[in-house]
Amino acid sequence: MRTLCASTLIGEFLVIGFAGLVAMKDPDMSMNTVWTVCGVAMFLCVLLCGMITRPGGVALGWALQIALVASGFFVPTMYFLGAVFAALWWASVHYGRKVDEAKARFAEQAEQPDAA
Repeated sequence: MRTLCASTLIGEFLVIGFAGLVAMKDPDMSMNTVWTVCGVAMFLCVLLCGMITRPGGVALGWALQIALVASGFFVPTMYFLGAVFAALWWASVHYGRKVDEAKARFAEQAEQPDAA
């Protein structure tokens, strides 16, 4: 699960940076505010890469997905990109857990002596 979720978060890191460039062109937003918000979100993406397997890591990832979709209020394209990354996050968590369970089963089978 860790690899899939971290890959999704690194993709989000890049998308948030590009969204910051788009938001910077909006005359109603100050550049300092845009880069403070984007910087914090990008930092959280990197931080969450290391926290995925810890308690609350997946829940924090979901909070980041909600914030990414909500950023569509400021950069409308982010509604779409946020939804895409929320779907990728779901898939990473769902299928990542299945892969982890399969790895654990295979490791358990490898440790057992052959009955034959």
